[in-house]
Amino acid sequence: MKATLSRRGRVPVELHGEGRFVLPRREFVPAYLRTFEEGRLKEKVEQALESLRSCRVCPRDCQIDRFNNKVGVCKSGRSARVASAFPHFGEEDCLRGWNGSGTIFFSWCNLRCVFCHNFETSQWGEGTEVGPEELARMMLDLQSAGCHNINFVTPEHVVPQILEALPIAIGKGLRLPLVYNTSGYDRLESIRLMDGVVDVYMPDFKLWDAEHSRNYLVAQDYPEAARAVVKAMHEQVGELKVDEDGVALHGVLVRHLVMPGLLEDTRAILRWLATECSRDTFASSRASSQPA
Repeated sequence: MKATLSRRGRVPVELHGEGRFVLPRREFVPAYLRTFEEGRLKEKVEQALESLRSCRVCPRDCQIDRFNNKVGVCKSGRSARVASAFPHFGEEDCLRGWNGSGTIFFSWCNLRCVFCHNFETSQWGEGTEVGPEELARMMLDLQSAGCHNINFVTPEHVVPQILEALPIAIGKGLRLPLVYNTSGYDRLESIRLMDGVVDVYMPDFKLWDAEHSRNYLVAQDYPEAARAVVKAMHEQVGELKVDEDGVALHGVLVRHLVMPGLLEDTRAILRWLATECSRDTFASSRASSQPA
């Protein structure tokens, strides 16, 4: 596949900011390495796994015993289910670079978006259950393939499983930036567990209005949850920083799908990002062809 970026040190102007948003690659250390070396990652793993016993990993608050394979809204039990893992060239340029973003697509989802284009994965659960050793191996295989990052897609409901696998991967040489690629329907406590673990947060901010969220996401509290976690993400990692080749290393990149007939949601979201997070928040938007 053709990649947009080349190793010429040419950073797009919107990512460069006259040098303000460029972080030399030699100065970058993945956040999780420091957390691991300080012994805090082990504490996070223990806390996250314990939370599965009465699950409140996401805003659904099912409070069922996922540790013993009971399932709630997300239909996931003790183990994560993975639909695919491969170098992905369909992400934003600053993630895919020239070798691809190392995406791990998790099955199931805690939302029920009526416009979902991955419903075979998100709603039918296509994929295979994996333990921590296998999940760690996927990360390392993507690193060996030359990917620029490890990109966890739909991680909202499997934060404990990701954290459980991470020390194994670190022990075997994982050194890539971690990307947390989420719908934005996360629980604040889960994002706090990822503090010092995630390098790049890439949340969607889908809708601003609660009634729209109820109709199209089947989650009326989505806007409240998204505002809380996006702000927390920004407080943790700040504006998006890229290396000399324009590849993302650290910070927040917000995605937004512009829905027909819902432009007021778009305006409100962008206004909120500028005033409550930062005017320099990097946002990636695209338009939907489906009517609302």
